[in-house]
Amino acid sequence: MFLVDQLLLIGAILLLIGIVSSKLSLRMGMPVLVLFLILGMLAGEEGIGGIVFDNFVVAHGIGTVALAAILFDGGLRTPLGAIRSAWKPSVLLATVGVLITSLVTGVAAAYILDVPLLLGILLGSIVGSTDAAAVFSVLRSQGLRLRERLAATLEIESGSNDPMAIFLTIGVIEMLLGRIGMGPDLLQLFVLQMGVGTITGLLFGYMAVRLINYINLEAAGLYPVLTGACGLLAFGVAASLGGSGFLAIYLAGIVIGNSRLVFQRGTFLFHDGLAWVGQILMFVVLGLLSTPSALAEVAAEGLLVAAVLIFIARPLAVIPLLLPFRFSLREQIFIAWVGLKGAVPIILATFPLLFGLPDGALLFNVVFFVVLVSAIVQGGTLPIVARQLGLEEEAEPSPPVTLEITSLRDVDADIVEYTLGKDSRAAGRRLNQLALPDGVVVAMIARENTLIPPRGSTTILPGDHLFIVLRPETRPLVDRIFSRDGGGGEELPTLIEFPLLGSTTVEEMWEFYGIRLGLPGHMTLDEVIRQRLGDGLAPDAILIIERVNLHVREIVDGHVTMVGLAIPEIPTKRA
Repeated sequence: MFLVDQLLLIGAILLLIGIVSSKLSLRMGMPVLVLFLILGMLAGEEGIGGIVFDNFVVAHGIGTVALAAILFDGGLRTPLGAIRSAWKPSVLLATVGVLITSLVTGVAAAYILDVPLLLGILLGSIVGSTDAAAVFSVLRSQGLRLRERLAATLEIESGSNDPMAIFLTIGVIEMLLGRIGMGPDLLQLFVLQMGVGTITGLLFGYMAVRLINYINLEAAGLYPVLTGACGLLAFGVAASLGGSGFLAIYLAGIVIGNSRLVFQRGTFLFHDGLAWVGQILMFVVLGLLSTPSALAEVAAEGLLVAAVLIFIARPLAVIPLLLPFRFSLREQIFIAWVGLKGAVPIILATFPLLFGLPDGALLFNVVFFVVLVSAIVQGGTLPIVARQLGLEEEAEPSPPVTLEITSLRDVDADIVEYTLGKDSRAAGRRLNQLALPDGVVVAMIARENTLIPPRGSTTILPGDHLFIVLRPETRPLVDRIFSRDGGGGEELPTLIEFPLLGSTTVEEMWEFYGIRLGLPGHMTLDEVIRQRLGDGLAPDAILIIERVNLHVREIVDGHVTMVGLAIPEIPTKRA
């Protein structure tokens, strides 16, 4: 058997075991990364596998590629609304928070390990960031549903703080090697890393969207590959220019994920699977690097460093920084607890070995031990802590089916899935009773494991999964009809005109959209417009009522059949 055949066999076995163990981790309440690391150690030279692997250069390369795939997938799945609601605290935690965590942990590590202060700060820098792979894995695999702003803060922080930890690690190593000094040199390195990473990520993200939607590939399966190639290009260009490739690929993912793409759902599924493979491969390889005997030698010191990191450094970095952002004390405590460490610290721990620093092996083993403690203690207790603090939200049931518009052209339509809550405006009503905007179609209804044909007489019930075909501009109105809590949701955007049927009544405007016109509820928009405009009724005429613009779009046989509804940015004279 050729060597490549043996590698394929071993790789397939480890991958299968890793996938199965991810299912096991849900039942055990243990983060999957812990099982993957343990799997790697069991396959290693002191485990049952007996595989001897000590190539830190290869491990660093594999870890870098895998982490890039994970961050890209995380960016694709980060909605723009979450960024708007949480970018300020997230960015502060991802920069100043990482710095504080690194310094506090580093000073303690220097004393605990009896090493020079700068070497201790290097260890603190290595473990200073919250690992994106660990946070994404725990939050999603354990089905932990948090309040929107809280979850957004955690995911954006974890996705964007790796560049800061990498910058600090490289900066401290350069100082240890005598290549740069404190002050201007370090500041210049920071600006270069963050500035180039940000500009490159945003620029290549926008360019990727245009390329993906413009090119006409015959094979639909190439679109996810093209998307991934664009992300890797952003990473490579940023890194070659001296910037942070990890920040660039994460930002490129955010730009691409929040844009309209050809074959979008298939692309997201492909990269989700790729990210899982990256996690399994990365943690197993990193597990192969370590041995139980080496960890046992640093267990006492590792426990002390982990305790300082979890119970002192992380809270000191998080709680003061979040005070201006009106997070409750319970939310601050939870964010401080979610300081999960994962693959990034272990990858960064290979840097001292690659650069030949003294005590490099000691730092690597201590970091590995700290990561295991963090993953088990913090990752394993996240659902419990969230429940005890009263922060866990009711999880939405998963739909038994999915639906997607599959097209090799940029189609001006989306399929949006809604899960009906008991307080939804549409709950308990027939489809023909819903005042849906023009062009909005209920394509499919899934109730438990049954498909319900959508007819006008079909009554929709709480818990139903509805798949709605709509044009993107009508989304805000449709959200109001099918939102789970029945609330008004966000303010309707200004300067956007929503198409409504003239037969929509004043009462339906209030019931479904929360728009009050101050007129008898039985009147239709057609009747209101004809009564108010009289002889002035004509196509493109505009009637203003209660700061709502009603634009006559279509008239048939003297009746207004199509109305454009808009809320101007500045209140104008009422009718």
